[in-house]
Amino acid sequence: MTRKTKRTIWISLATFVLIVGGAAAFYFGSILNQLNGLQKEGDESPFAGIDNVEKVNTPDPPKWEGTETVNILVMGVDARGLKEGEIPRSDSMMVVSLDPTTKKINLFSILRDTYVDIDGYGKERINTAITHGPNAAMKAAGDLLGIPVQYYVYTDFQGFIKLVDAVGGVDFDVEKDMHYTSKADKNEYDIDLKKGYQHLDGETALMYVRFRHDAMSDFARSERQREFLKAVAAKMQSTTTIAKLPSILEQVNPYVDTNLTLSDMWKLGGLGYQSSMNGSEQIPPMNMLKEERTAGGAQVLSVTNEEKLKQLIQDIIHPPAQSEDTQTEADDKTASANEKNSEQPAQ
Repeated sequence: MTRKTKRTIWISLATFVLIVGGAAAFYFGSILNQLNGLQKEGDESPFAGIDNVEKVNTPDPPKWEGTETVNILVMGVDARGLKEGEIPRSDSMMVVSLDPTTKKINLFSILRDTYVDIDGYGKERINTAITHGPNAAMKAAGDLLGIPVQYYVYTDFQGFIKLVDAVGGVDFDVEKDMHYTSKADKNEYDIDLKKGYQHLDGETALMYVRFRHDAMSDFARSERQREFLKAVAAKMQSTTTIAKLPSILEQVNPYVDTNLTLSDMWKLGGLGYQSSMNGSEQIPPMNMLKEERTAGGAQVLSVTNEEKLKQLIQDIIHPPAQSEDTQTEADDKTASANEKNSEQPAQ
């Protein structure tokens, strides 16, 4: 190999490294810039006027150290028809629980009519907690589930639409025809979906997760929301979507607010990529809820056994270890089955 050829190779390699390094710097720089913008402050915060309605100072959420289970309250709101600065009630509430040790994710969707004690405000539907600020909402969700909720993510219909469109939509099986119209909101969010496996963009995905006009109402809707969120999470873990992350963040940024710091987001991003979905649960589950009416006549849902519910959550997040006797019995059954199989003649 001549000196000229060697020099050409080295120049080519150096150019390639510079191009890749520049692209990586731009990629991560863009991500950092967008992540910084997710935590809204001052007048940009959707809770800028919350001090005018707060009656008590709700304590800040517990700090996540990075080694224990982290719980994030995800809230979707419907801000249509509200005055400027008015905080809407949660249209949907979901707690995402991630265990750094097992790398497992659990989803808990909270029925919005669940009647709980909101610290400092008395008994109310849990979907009203956010009107007292994100700290009150995190505290209410954590008290109901019996777990610390360290973070929240808050968005509205437009944020959801932008997210689904930004990831390129989701292929999903719509289990039945869904149809609903409303002149009250000028038919802006009418629902018209046909049964079957299909590609859902942001608009049609919103129709799917909002639909509750059937016999099971919010019960069926909460299950649909969990299943669709799993599909979105799986799409987010694909290599193609990760490559588009700066663009995705840029599109959803104006519609999202959170208390996650940049450091928290980096830790959770890496952890979430390594983790897999474990399960999901409606809260309260059907066997622990009771429909009742408040003193004012409003229909709400109450938990029949709060301690039992909290124990259920713990058993889902941290499954009880199998006892030695149970494990021995299982090993004996496996050994017995293998022995029988070895005694059978070959075919």
